[in-house]
Amino acid sequence: MSVATLFDLSGRRALITGASRGLGLGCAELLAQAGADVVLTGRTQKDLDVAVANIGGKARGEICDVTDAAQVKKLIASLPDIHILVNNAGTNIPEPFVEVSEDHYDSIFNINVRAVFFTAQAVAAKMIAGKIKGSIINMSSQMGHVGSPNRSVYCASKHAVEGLTKAMAVELAPHGIRVNTVAPTFIETPMTKPMLDKPEFKSFVLERIPLGHMGEIKDVAAAVLYLAAPASALVTGTSLKVDGGWTAQ
Repeated sequence: MSVATLFDLSGRRALITGASRGLGLGCAELLAQAGADVVLTGRTQKDLDVAVANIGGKARGEICDVTDAAQVKKLIASLPDIHILVNNAGTNIPEPFVEVSEDHYDSIFNINVRAVFFTAQAVAAKMIAGKIKGSIINMSSQMGHVGSPNRSVYCASKHAVEGLTKAMAVELAPHGIRVNTVAPTFIETPMTKPMLDKPEFKSFVLERIPLGHMGEIKDVAAAVLYLAAPASALVTGTSLKVDGGWTAQ
């Protein structure tokens, strides 16, 4: 047993959705550094090209709209064996509960729940067919464990991801497939930056994190690496909270 062995992903292939920037890109970079071949999906060719160039030889980019299940299945079928899935693509539209429109509700659930479900389904089927003992990591949130103002739909979607993950973990365990979530607190990414640029909102966030600071992309990527690696061989059906203590209160 050694650190190098426990975190070695050589010979494994990881598919990371929503990976052209932000958390997804950070996860792809770290998994590649651990030896994995990484496949990044995104919707913008230019962003994907830059991301793949930064990672280097172990990376390839694929344009894919994860809300289109047929497109996702086609991509997964075209790939060699997949050992790791990081279901990272997600969105949020913060607004008061009484103002949520059907369009906004559908938009959030289509990406945060439906896309996660059918991407994981297609990858799990491929893993089972190939007798691969893989790792599926669904990107959740601390909001999958608590509630918060102006995040009714987001919280509902991430609670759904947590429930889905537990069910998947139990059902896929006989195949040697592990399923977990990573649940971060607020991390400054392109999606969260407009909110965190508002002083009053940033104060609201920091007051609720006992460690007193927000997370960085590397904090989330490190959690994903752990759940992808042999180090977590007995870990399934759980949520690794990277929240500075937010949900401990």
